[in-house]
Amino acid sequence: MEKYILDTSLFFNMEAGFSLGKNTNEVITNLINYAEKLKGKIDFLMPPGVVEEFLSFFEDKKQERIKKLLSLIIIKSPDTNKIELPAAIFYRLIADVRKRNYQGLNLGEEEINKAGRLMQGLENLSKKDYEIKIGTIIKNFRSRYRQATRTGFLDSVTDLDLIILTKEVEGFLISADEGVISWGRFFGVKEVRPPSFRPRLESLLDRRG
Repeated sequence: MEKYILDTSLFFNMEAGFSLGKNTNEVITNLINYAEKLKGKIDFLMPPGVVEEFLSFFEDKKQERIKKLLSLIIIKSPDTNKIELPAAIFYRLIADVRKRNYQGLNLGEEEINKAGRLMQGLENLSKKDYEIKIGTIIKNFRSRYRQATRTGFLDSVTDLDLIILTKEVEGFLISADEGVISWGRFFGVKEVRPPSFRPRLESLLDRRG
């Protein structure tokens, strides 16, 4: 029995190369088909936090397609009391956090300096004109700060749930999230990269019976 732990990126990142559909609805339909046809050969699992994140993308959370999909997925929290983690993980985590904090402080200083230069001699701006001027700086700061502190990092408990659950059930991590994949490898979990996921399911279909 192969176990696949699904991340939300599977359903919404059409550029990742999963090739399960041109849109989210097609991805859901194809996953339902695989789950039904490969019953007894595979399990799809999702932690509760990932399910909540998945549902947050839909206005109608009770549509039949979603209900059908979730009926075929095992929703399971990782047992955090049973998993033992090596100290090396915590050393890397602390080092990564320190590095990202430092990068965030540096780029913050850069953007403050830009704002100061931009606003020189403009003391009498109206509130609207001020917001227009400073808005560009704020937008750029948010983008750069997000890139420095979140890209390639575990930035939520949900991300960690995916990795710990994969390790617990000895399954395969299915994600296109750079941080989840990077840290999953450090934790030593198995993975199936996006371009290989559908061919792997198809090969299981060919071996039925």
